[in-house]
Amino acid sequence: MPGAIRILGLDPGLARMGWGIVTLDGTRLGHVAHGVIATRTALGLGARLMALHSELTSVIATHRPVAIAVELAFVAKDPSAALKIGHARAVALLAAAQAGLDIAEYSPNHIKKAVVGAGHAGKDQVQFMVKRLLPTCGVTQADAADALAAAITHAHLSGTRARQVIAS
Repeated sequence: MPGAIRILGLDPGLARMGWGIVTLDGTRLGHVAHGVIATRTALGLGARLMALHSELTSVIATHRPVAIAVELAFVAKDPSAALKIGHARAVALLAAAQAGLDIAEYSPNHIKKAVVGAGHAGKDQVQFMVKRLLPTCGVTQADAADALAAAITHAHLSGTRARQVIAS
């Protein structure tokens, strides 16, 4: 798609960071790539964060997105888990800023509502709808499906904003 823009979606996590890239050409969505960056718990925090940064920088350099959509952290009960997700989110935002990407952040409920139509949808429903919206993606990992859902959400919203500007 020659006029298409690429959007990187991220589902941040210290152990597993899902990523997915979609294209938006007018109102048409396309799948580019997706995956999961995993770190070993045996490594120290610094080494794990460095591994996330290195892999994410490589994904950005390879696929050259113009924007990134990062899922906001929502951890209700475990402060330790919230802190680990916060570290991973910081690495993601740093890599995006270093690459000069436009950065957007969306709550999990906002992403679910945009993709499934219900803010409290389950992971299986999100994965099902991602496969429906991107039939060639073949996504099997929940973290990657969540990342693609974040990218799809941004594509829907950025497309709406662009149409509003043209219409006014």
